[in-house]
Amino acid sequence: MLHWVDYAKFFMALMVIVNPVSAVPIFVTMTAGNSAAERKHIARIASISVAVVLVLAAVIGEPILALFGITIASFKVGGAILILLMAISMMHAMPSRESQTPEEAREAELKENIAVVPLAIPLLSGPGAISTTIIYAAERPSLAHLGAIALCCLLVASATWLTLRLATPVSKWLGETGVNIAIRLMGLLLAAVAVEIFTSGLVVLLPGLRGT
Repeated sequence: MLHWVDYAKFFMALMVIVNPVSAVPIFVTMTAGNSAAERKHIARIASISVAVVLVLAAVIGEPILALFGITIASFKVGGAILILLMAISMMHAMPSRESQTPEEAREAELKENIAVVPLAIPLLSGPGAISTTIIYAAERPSLAHLGAIALCCLLVASATWLTLRLATPVSKWLGETGVNIAIRLMGLLLAAVAVEIFTSGLVVLLPGLRGT
């Protein structure tokens, strides 16, 4: 297993990427016509879906990459670029097209049940979250390590559920400006995570960089 600090780092990185705070205004808008009980149900289904997607990514992500002949080092570099693009969008307080395109947003407005698609997938557990989970899960080939990664995923899903359950008061308390400030700060942290993943993959692909 890794040191507990590494698991804490993974939890924080995944929490920033999933970023349930940024989903609060979207959740409030899309569920404006729903009752309180229906909003609770949507929040519960969305968080369960996030947990399932992330845990599955941790368990079967690396075997799928191996099936296509993709090394973890290459995936780290590609995933880091994707995460960095998300971070740049967050620092501009703009929705990332990696999570949801404008076309998908318009389609979501017509859906009766938005818990799984587009709320859980791809808005919360999108390509960035899936990539990060696969990268960290591949660090150690042990059941204990995989269990710790899965536990972090479940904690993130639980935090997502709590945030969505409190979406209405949180939205009123933070306001649009508060949400944007929080998203920008998370974007800055996410950029640092992306650079760290990128460099760890690059030194494996280009061993000569270790001596420079």
